[in-house]
Amino acid sequence: MRSHLLNDATAEQYRRSVTEGVERVANRLASTRQPFTGVTPDELAPLISAVDLDRPLGDASAALDELEQVYLRDAVYFHHPRYLGHLNCPVVIPAVLGEAVLSAVNSSLDTWDQSAGGTLIERKLIDWTTGRIGLGPAADGVFTSGGTQSNLQALLLAREEAKADDLAKLRIFTSECSHFSVQKSAKLLGLSPQAVIAIPTDRHKRMQSVALAAELELCAAQGLTPMAIVATAGTTDFGSIDPLPEIAELAAQYGAWMHVDAAYGCGLLASPTRRHLLDGIERADSVTVDYHKSFFQPVSSSALLVRDGVTLRHATYHAEYLNPRRTLEERIPNQVDKSLQTTRRFDALKLWMTLRVMGADGVGQLFDEVCDLAAAGWDVLAADPRYDVVVEPSLSTLVFRYIPAAVTSPAEIDRANLYARKALFASGEAVVAGTKVDGRQYLKFTLLNPETTVHDITAVLDLIAGHAEQYLGENLVHAS
Repeated sequence: MRSHLLNDATAEQYRRSVTEGVERVANRLASTRQPFTGVTPDELAPLISAVDLDRPLGDASAALDELEQVYLRDAVYFHHPRYLGHLNCPVVIPAVLGEAVLSAVNSSLDTWDQSAGGTLIERKLIDWTTGRIGLGPAADGVFTSGGTQSNLQALLLAREEAKADDLAKLRIFTSECSHFSVQKSAKLLGLSPQAVIAIPTDRHKRMQSVALAAELELCAAQGLTPMAIVATAGTTDFGSIDPLPEIAELAAQYGAWMHVDAAYGCGLLASPTRRHLLDGIERADSVTVDYHKSFFQPVSSSALLVRDGVTLRHATYHAEYLNPRRTLEERIPNQVDKSLQTTRRFDALKLWMTLRVMGADGVGQLFDEVCDLAAAGWDVLAADPRYDVVVEPSLSTLVFRYIPAAVTSPAEIDRANLYARKALFASGEAVVAGTKVDGRQYLKFTLLNPETTVHDITAVLDLIAGHAEQYLGENLVHAS
């Protein structure tokens, strides 16, 4: 079994195995004609259930043959231009190269004596990102597994900085369109069920600063503590960006920690044309970025950035076997001192390779392309009488709803839209997302692929309309 360990004696075997795996994936990518096969759980589950994990195949080629059947054939391929579903991006080749390197070397980014250069590369990228945000010379941060973890850590820091004697009195203010991880984090941090106060949004789905001011004033009058204001720079459903300058003013006035969840909108940091949309983010106390959304990185690649690196001490714990206190005096850089995680992948290498090959402008141009596409898609939807579109996009998301020409009940329209999404997914021809707006069922294009065209958008809209009309027609037949 030692022949399977990666070392100097097996380097050639490693080269052959990985090359074969890469060729399999490359062949699959080259031959994929739609984003999904339409396979159902009932169809795929028996294939995986039949695999006996206690009887190894003993051969990488045989395992790859099997993998074709249980995974590669039926995977959902985000690189396809008609994958318009969730916040999943196609990935750039330099980042995939970085993934291959980091997986093989397998550095753990918790302590210097496990990562050396990896530690310094991650720190360099954190400095680069805080510089792009404008957080100032005392800023710091750490890579995380994703936006949910980044938001959790940010709110942990906010809770500790609030120095409250009674956690039940702490309040978090956030848009009604913000990510669910805000509520989830409050629960994990031991705050009360009433801790998170949802602030209404305007017609552009941006937090209403006037409503925020009123809630902050009420909070103060009730003797409660405004622990944090969470602004969103790119909401999951609408891509809307909250009014960051106004929120920063209110945070300063009421002494609240300002966190900006820019998991989606962080691509604007590299945009040659749209960086101004993030004006005000430089006043945040903490910022979440997800490079695996709008920097076209493989999952996972995210970070939490803070204005004052000293606040990261709230996540620090010293273990004698790992990062004893004496290492601080010796100025040994241990990233575990900043992180909620201990063992942690060298995910920063993917972004490093991307910037060293493509440059920030190259990434930003790709993000600009999908934002431009969303603007063109808005024009298409606004001119199409079959659809109601909710809000003009700030980033690359379109939320819309099929409306039949014949008058029918809102509930029936809901069911038609839900059916259309499911039928489209089952066909495998395209993948779109769904959400609810004011209690009604809507559909969503999340455009993160520069290869997607306006023709793709119009073609998918025709497919959706066809499925919805089929559903309504069949129901009409059954009803009569």
